[in-house]
Amino acid sequence: MIFNFKKSTAKAVKLSYKYKVQSLPFLNFQRYSYVNVCMKWKKDSYFDSIEHIHESIQLKPIIALKNCIVRDPNGCIPISTVSKRGLELDVPVKVARFLRQYPSIFEEFTGPKYNLPWFRLTPEAAEIDKDEKRVYEECRGELKARLRKMILMTRENVLPLKIIQGMQWYLGLPNDFLQYPEQNLDESFKFIEMEDGLKGLTLDSGEKIYSAMEKNAMKRGLYTGGPMEAIEFPFYPSKGLRLRTKIENWLNEFQKLPYISPYDDISSFHRNSDIVEKRLVGVLHELLSLFVEHSAERKKLFCLKKYFGLPQKVHKAFERHPHMFYLSFRNKTCTVILKEAYRSNSAIEKHPLLRVRKKYIKLMKESEVILRNRRVKNRFYNCNAELDLDSNNLNERGHDMTSCSLEQVM
Repeated sequence: MIFNFKKSTAKAVKLSYKYKVQSLPFLNFQRYSYVNVCMKWKKDSYFDSIEHIHESIQLKPIIALKNCIVRDPNGCIPISTVSKRGLELDVPVKVARFLRQYPSIFEEFTGPKYNLPWFRLTPEAAEIDKDEKRVYEECRGELKARLRKMILMTRENVLPLKIIQGMQWYLGLPNDFLQYPEQNLDESFKFIEMEDGLKGLTLDSGEKIYSAMEKNAMKRGLYTGGPMEAIEFPFYPSKGLRLRTKIENWLNEFQKLPYISPYDDISSFHRNSDIVEKRLVGVLHELLSLFVEHSAERKKLFCLKKYFGLPQKVHKAFERHPHMFYLSFRNKTCTVILKEAYRSNSAIEKHPLLRVRKKYIKLMKESEVILRNRRVKNRFYNCNAELDLDSNNLNERGHDMTSCSLEQVM
């Protein structure tokens, strides 16, 4: 990775600026010493090849269509039921065409009326769906805890329902999670009316919430849970990365700063201080650790800025800390990946739904084989039809023109 210093900002670098407020206990930490640099993106084939991350775009509409079929009492639906819901279900093409792209998941047959195409799940897909429901039932408490943590990271411990619905895929919540609050939520969650006319979900929690970083540091005996203690982030530099001295020195000082929990209030800190920068990185780290694939489309995270108190240019944090986050540009979108989650010594807990999604993706791959075999079979059938003796594929000597041409090629 190459660092290019901007001439316009190099002269205006602020080093070790301290605020003269004698009564503040964090006097020595309120500084802004970051050197403004332009970090060039470096490709990493390992993170670009993680299948369950980059196939998630295709898997999401598949799961949505699968749920439509499962909810029907008969376990099958006509194409007319979902043909006009493509935008709602995030289907990128015509729904019928999309369903036929995955014959290993969706089985097509002619319906009882009007010869319309109907679809049902294949036995393999139905079995995975049962496994998925079993995970939802057994891990209901863990899924609720992940939602609880996400809400408690906000400034006012409240999130609009539309934001939660938009993040359900990443949190691993079922689509109807909020429709049955008596089953999925406890009495600590409350539905409220927000200022802008939106309905929101809030909760009161008197217990101390520890982040993944804090839990890991406690296990290693590096953190006691006291205020203003320093916790170093796990860094995973890219191969061949050489940092300039100024950047390396800044990172070393950055690691020594106190770790402010994503669940603690930082209103008393200056927004341009390094300690707030470290808290921002901690929020992004904790947020991605809650997600199923420990990754998310970068643009999806922007909707959280208002409620999490994130800066306007929050995307700069991903660029300034390539040791922790990787930006993948596959599928014509930018996906943020938490590096730590994909290392052998990772302390981040795996999401219980990840195993089920990997099964769906494996079944998706089988569709490619089925479609390829169908194309080969159709070509073979067409070739036999052209070799009919009643056709004009014979030359003057009675030899088959097709077979002759093949012999010449051989």
